[in-house]
Amino acid sequence: MINLILGIAIFLVGSYKNMLFLGIIILNTAISTIQEIHSKRVVDKLSIMASHKAKVIRDGKKQEISIYDLVLDDVIELNTGNQIAADSIIVEGNVQVNEALITGEPDSIYKKEGDRILSGSYVVSGRCIAKVEHIGEDNYTAKISSGAKYVKKVNSEIMRTLNKIIKFLTFAIIPIGIGLFYTQLQVENITFQEAVVKSVAGIIGMIPEGLVLLTSTVLAVSVIRLSKAKVLVQELYCIETLARVDTLCLDKTGTLTEGSLEVKDFVPINKKKEEMSNILANIASASEDENATIEAIKKYFTKIEKKWEPIQKFAFSSQTKWSGVQFQEEGTYIIGAPEFIVKNEENKYAKDYRVLALAYTKEDVTSSALPQNMELIGYVLILDKIRKEAKQTLKYFEKQGVDIKIISGDNPVTVSKIAKQVGIKKYEQYIDMTTIEKEEEIEEAVQKYTIFGRVSPMQKKQLVEALQRAGKTVAMTGDGVNDVLALKTADCSIAMANGSDATKSVSQLILLNSNFASMPKVVAEGRRTINNIERSATLFLVKTIYSGLLAVMFLFMGEAYPFVPIQMSLIGTVTIGLPSFLLALEPNKERIKGEFLKNVIKRALPVGLSVILNIFVLSLLNKNNMITEEQYSSLCVIGTGICGIILLFTLAKSRKSENSKLPVSIFRLLLAISITILFILGLTAFSWWFNIAPLMPIMNKIIQLIILSIVNFVILTMVFKKIIK
Repeated sequence: MINLILGIAIFLVGSYKNMLFLGIIILNTAISTIQEIHSKRVVDKLSIMASHKAKVIRDGKKQEISIYDLVLDDVIELNTGNQIAADSIIVEGNVQVNEALITGEPDSIYKKEGDRILSGSYVVSGRCIAKVEHIGEDNYTAKISSGAKYVKKVNSEIMRTLNKIIKFLTFAIIPIGIGLFYTQLQVENITFQEAVVKSVAGIIGMIPEGLVLLTSTVLAVSVIRLSKAKVLVQELYCIETLARVDTLCLDKTGTLTEGSLEVKDFVPINKKKEEMSNILANIASASEDENATIEAIKKYFTKIEKKWEPIQKFAFSSQTKWSGVQFQEEGTYIIGAPEFIVKNEENKYAKDYRVLALAYTKEDVTSSALPQNMELIGYVLILDKIRKEAKQTLKYFEKQGVDIKIISGDNPVTVSKIAKQVGIKKYEQYIDMTTIEKEEEIEEAVQKYTIFGRVSPMQKKQLVEALQRAGKTVAMTGDGVNDVLALKTADCSIAMANGSDATKSVSQLILLNSNFASMPKVVAEGRRTINNIERSATLFLVKTIYSGLLAVMFLFMGEAYPFVPIQMSLIGTVTIGLPSFLLALEPNKERIKGEFLKNVIKRALPVGLSVILNIFVLSLLNKNNMITEEQYSSLCVIGTGICGIILLFTLAKSRKSENSKLPVSIFRLLLAISITILFILGLTAFSWWFNIAPLMPIMNKIIQLIILSIVNFVILTMVFKKIIK
């Protein structure tokens, strides 16, 4: 809007060629818009792959449809992990529902026939048939105030920095602009037209007009690149957050392992093998759970010798870690984690397998409590296949200095063994989280241990919070409903496409191929994005710094501003526009160091102040009639361009972390040389267009200006390095 107003002001005073800056802004906006539309289309295509589906029963037939195709009175089937897409009333079955995403309350709520279940909540355990009561804006989540909804605050240093810069400029630019215009009107021999043109030149220099556009364009390009690696970005700035992550919390199942479980054997304790097989076959037949464990049992125990009639079913819950079935005249059989069912029994199989205990009771059982005395029937030994690529992926994170924490609901001994196989250091440092009673103990545990077993959903969240309080930037991966609370708490959340609806809805990244091996590509893309935006931002802020300070300086000096808009367009194009665009798309795997604003200011301020010193010296020469007015303006343009080019040559320097054998980046060096040639071309071949005086009469002054610029830059850089340290 400010640029448009300034363009109209230039048009009204008839200085048409000085409107060129508007053309550059329009072009910049057009490129950014086209890139973002392309990115949006890519994301839309990927979103279809990861979109939530609803199981509906229409005309007596079960079918899967998009949640957006639900209509009033649709009959839907809900299982563990499903997110409830529309307010509904249960007509059959019972479920445990978590409403944390809409109310913030973490505890699961028991819902039975006739109860209402709300959109936005998700099924923790159980199965039910429900009738859709509301759709669209009539849903509970659409009606409640925005403050009550779960909205994750974007954790982006780049966005915070850009907002600070824009906020500062918003308050500074208008009073400085008005003051500069008034000062220019008072200068002797300056017409109203010239006062407008020179004031506009001062103001447009202060606006980093391409910085926000460039940032969004670069992030949009990142989204497209990640889509090729089958990664769906649901929140743009999470690319940056993941690149800054120093602690990665992994759920074992589906991340280190394939998540497809396989029963290897079963060990009877107080029953014959045939009897135990029949019990498990009846449980498998009766169970309505849809998790990987029960699916493995269903595949293995297919033969029922004696069929029993189930009269009550207890769905698996990640909180209780067991499920069960009560059979008519047979009692209740419970299957789940041994530590929760037969607490005093020593389990010798946990080192090699994922172990389930099968127990029997004649006493009453509720969904939240087991009787004290139960008879152990035997153990089911399950094997969880390790992902082939897990070891290599974890090695990458280790090299990058990222701490790995394994947080699992399984036995810590079993998890530790898998951690050893995939090459995790300190795999022997594990803890059973059922032994943790106080929240303060979690603070110590996150510092001491690598493996966390038998973790409840609430403890997963508490572990992430404890790491954050310790100053860590935490990423969390997950695929089950037990991961939801931790995922929404983490700085960056990553879900698997084959995970539950609830995990995908709260996650910022979805791995569409459900392959953890895609993670290094995401981190590398984030680093490329942030490092390149940082370099580009330096170029933009150089102009903002010197333009703002020059405007204030000439406001108090009461002299004519040395630039006109067309000259600022030349400087902006060669020292900012072209190099920032090319630098932003350069391959870059360098690790992110320091704070974004500090890094940018450290590089930009010495260059900005060098420009100020150059122009101050030139203004003194002009005041003492040692150079003409035309030469003064031209030398100011040349001096400013020289400082910008010095910065480009500085950015060409390679760092050790860039894994370059050469002391300079060839790409950036060639860029700096090309920009220098382009600048010289603008000063000579197009001198008439940019109001540049003939160079030969002032060649000695130009050489002196180059030396002065280099000396200023070196001294100021050394000074600011010490100040920032």
